[in-house]
Amino acid sequence: MTIESRRRTEGLVFLAAYIASIPAANWLIQHIGTVCPPNSPCLIPVGPGGLMAPSGVLMVGLALVLRDLVQRRLGTAYGLGAILLGTLLSAMLAPASLVVASAVAFLFSELVDFAVFTPLQRRGLVFAVLASSAVGLVADSILFLWLAFGSLNFVAGQIVGKAVMVLATLPAIEWLRRRDDRLGLARS
Repeated sequence: MTIESRRRTEGLVFLAAYIASIPAANWLIQHIGTVCPPNSPCLIPVGPGGLMAPSGVLMVGLALVLRDLVQRRLGTAYGLGAILLGTLLSAMLAPASLVVASAVAFLFSELVDFAVFTPLQRRGLVFAVLASSAVGLVADSILFLWLAFGSLNFVAGQIVGKAVMVLATLPAIEWLRRRDDRLGLARS
């Protein structure tokens, strides 16, 4: 397998995982949690002091990282295309009352992630993923909660829950960076 075909194959796998993370987030919110109140999202503990967040925040954090990897493997056009496809999917899967908040927050946070990741990726993959995801997850949390509920009461849980997933991916990102260097897979 050539370097270019390996890069493309891995990029398409990252793209498929990115797209899958969107319905997975919606499914988790409705079915998985330590607490699932009626007519409310299922919640999981995400931090000390009983800090809770909807279980889907884990997939949102992962989506930010996966989109960065799509861009790393396939380029900026695929990265932007993934954002547009993800926005449409987010709008289609969100409950009717949350369509606008879900789509707008997804689009804006992914574009912010893209804007931060793009110039930083040459300075280091792990740093770029961490910085862009941090900015994206804060933007997503604030915008979604404000548009959906007109309140930021649960912003801490949203941010911590997404950050937990981003931090959990960093060892794999470092492994990928080293592997890319060894195999010559990193885009120049």
